Amino acid sequence: MNSISNCAKPWVIIAALLGASAVLAGAFGAHGLKAILTPAQLVTWKMASFYQLVHAVLLMALAASALIELKSFRLASKVLLLGIVLFSGSLYLLLLIGIKFLAILTPIGGVLLVAGWLLLAFAALRNKNI
Repeated sequence: MNSISNCAKPWVIIAALLGASAVLAGAFGAHGLKAILTPAQLVTWKMASFYQLVHAVLLMALAASALIELKSFRLASKVLLLGIVLFSGSLYLLLLIGIKFLAILTPIGGVLLVAGWLLLAFAALRNKNI
């Protein structure tokens, strides 16, 4: 398979950009808004970014059912997987085991999550067979 359909391409791009911005919104809420928002407001912000991310994934699933056959989409998937492991995995281990050094992996994982979403958008944009 060397192309994705004209119908799928815009939805892959939209879902990828929504995913990247959801990760960025979550990070902004966790780091940039602590001094500005109340704890209840931060919960609402977190819920908004979570829902955005979940629905971006849903849109991607709807649009991308066969995209994994394309090399560029496989690369994006691998980057996303590594980002999930580093970001979420480091936080889980930090909280469960208390190894503070693992916290250095969290922002690296976050960058990889954003990069993975952007790689998905780029892969759809550069696919010349559409």
